[in-house]
Amino acid sequence: MNSLHRQALCLPKPFLRQARFIRTIKRPGSQFKTNSTRPWIIYSASAFLLGGAGWIAYNNSKPFRHTVLAAVRCSRVGVAAILGAVDYKTTFARTYATDADYYQALSECHSRSALRVLRALLANGGVFIKMGQHMASLYVLPVEWTSTMRPLQDRCEPTPYESVDALFQTDMGKKLTDVFDEFDEAPIGVASLAQVHIARLRETGEKVAVKLQHPHLAEFCDIDMKTVEVALGWVKYWFPEFEFTWLGEEMRSNLPKEMDFTLEAQNAERTINDFKSVKTSLYIPAVITAKKRVLIMEYIQGGRVDDLQFLADANIDRNKVALELSRIFNQMVFVNGWFHADPHPGNLLIRPAPKASRSPYNFEIVLLDHGLYFDLDPTLRVNYARLWLSLMAPASPATVLDRRKYAELVGNVGPDLYPVFEAALTGRAALQGTVHDEENEPSFRRASSMLDMKPQSKEELDAMRSAVVATDGLLLSVFDVLRRVPRRVLMVLKLNDLTRKYEKQYVKLVVTESFMDTKAYAVITIAWIKGMWKRGFKGAHQAASGLAY
Repeated sequence: MNSLHRQALCLPKPFLRQARFIRTIKRPGSQFKTNSTRPWIIYSASAFLLGGAGWIAYNNSKPFRHTVLAAVRCSRVGVAAILGAVDYKTTFARTYATDADYYQALSECHSRSALRVLRALLANGGVFIKMGQHMASLYVLPVEWTSTMRPLQDRCEPTPYESVDALFQTDMGKKLTDVFDEFDEAPIGVASLAQVHIARLRETGEKVAVKLQHPHLAEFCDIDMKTVEVALGWVKYWFPEFEFTWLGEEMRSNLPKEMDFTLEAQNAERTINDFKSVKTSLYIPAVITAKKRVLIMEYIQGGRVDDLQFLADANIDRNKVALELSRIFNQMVFVNGWFHADPHPGNLLIRPAPKASRSPYNFEIVLLDHGLYFDLDPTLRVNYARLWLSLMAPASPATVLDRRKYAELVGNVGPDLYPVFEAALTGRAALQGTVHDEENEPSFRRASSMLDMKPQSKEELDAMRSAVVATDGLLLSVFDVLRRVPRRVLMVLKLNDLTRKYEKQYVKLVVTESFMDTKAYAVITIAWIKGMWKRGFKGAHQAASGLAY
């Protein structure tokens, strides 16, 4: 209560009544009205003026528009991340009657948290879709996370034809109709950063693929990256153990490279030269024209690498496809030291080998989207090769020490995190000598080495799930590995995941190929006979191709 109020309370009551009377008197002919007569007019007018000023500023001031969008996008990601961290803390703090109950609760928590993040990424679009795609390819994350993020590969909104035509004119100085006789307005593929159209060149009549960047990315890329960094910084501040700042750093480093299509053309040319003297089924489409946001290249028609029906119809042996994928990426990593860092199934096509093909088989593996490559220095390559050699050698005290030694040199992980890192490399339960837990010895026999591994059994899968339940802080250890592992090595893990997915029970070694071929032919022959018995020649063909008959 201020001094004026106190003074007023000391006045005589008649004076106060007179004062109230005087305040409400209106002069004859006066249009004066008190502020309390129609307050809604003032509030409405103020809201209208503020809204109008905001609308004008949003459409005419780029800094103001960026500030508003940053606040909205940052709040979406930040809320999803913080709610997820709270959900995990709550789940860990509860008590459970059985290990199965705990595992079920943790799995549901994974799914809830991943779904929150997915919704935020879809609402923000653009660069955030790319972040979700990256998360989907990280094998060390829980399967609930990777499976939830995987639909982002196919849920990108296309840019309207008018907008891409305007972008083409800006970058090329010509309209689409000036360059192409035909241009399919419906894109054949839409990704987070660009979309691809089929067209035919006016000058040569050649059928081409035209890759056009989404026009809005140039304006919002920088602000989106700052938004991600701020949101992940919030999570790190409030929940230090749930640190994902490395993901923001990864985007900051890689996105500018992926958004420059001239660099993509250079990467493709360098890879062609790296494989020039190698007998391989790898094929890279020729680049015709490359600008920063426009890429015109040779059009290749084929089937996705995971389309088993296409492989069967084309009489292509999927086992040989798996071996070739392994050879190609091992050549990149171990020999060339220069590798494609975004090898998801959408970037791989399989086509029957044309007459002039250099492929040793009846197919070619077409590698697309060369926007992101990494180099590996000779020391890292040698240590990574020695790590794999130690994983392939029979377990012994010296071998176990070598595995941990080279894991630290390659992945920057110490003995406490080695089991998590080994699982990320192999995709299997720990090898002999990796963990020492006599009280919880598994029901299956641990493999001595990678060459000693058998197809994954139900017992091994159950044991891996039980390890998630029984091992305190395992999820936090995964986060710690992701934070520690060098970015290049993390990208190599993506390659491992790809080859592992398609090889399944096949060992990734050329030296064992003869044995594998003999075993494969025996399996194929038996399947062919069963298919022939049930459905004739069509059933035999499908069975030999690995399809249901």
